[in-house]
Amino acid sequence: MKKIFGSLLLALSMAHGSNIALNRPLADVVVRDRGELVLNGDSIQYKVWDSKSLAGKVRIVQHIAGRKKVKAENQPLMDRIVAAHFDESKYQTTNIINVDDAIMGTGLFVRGETKKAKREHPNSQVVMDNDGVVQKAWGLKKQESLIVVLDKTGKVRFVHEGKLSNAQIQDVMDLAKKLQQE
Repeated sequence: MKKIFGSLLLALSMAHGSNIALNRPLADVVVRDRGELVLNGDSIQYKVWDSKSLAGKVRIVQHIAGRKKVKAENQPLMDRIVAAHFDESKYQTTNIINVDDAIMGTGLFVRGETKKAKREHPNSQVVMDNDGVVQKAWGLKKQESLIVVLDKTGKVRFVHEGKLSNAQIQDVMDLAKKLQQE
């Protein structure tokens, strides 16, 4: 009976789509096409991004489809993070933009907005994923956003796909503050 119940829970979690589990690291994924944006003076260069690099600091990871509507869903959280002025030696925001999940013909605009975001927030990690490899590796829904809080060891402490409620935004902020003190 226990085995059947466990299998049912696994099936339900897989039906949800995401393969992200609390207290475990995110599935390993490498973004080779574009990847992490690196600011060099006023120019932007790209380097291969590997999810293994997420360990070492507390992070709020945002993965978004390259769509204006999806970006706006959790902008209130991003605004709260900026206003909090977290200690950069202990915390970093990671934004992963899935250009593969942009509206047909808007990829150039999405790439431009991604570069603009890196320039506006140079201390944030910004990753441009042209092929949607992160979305596939983590089993995420298309046309959606994801918020994950990682502790400094890289383990997931909070995960939510879709728009956060005001209470969830507060939970994320409180958790990020708490984890930085550990």
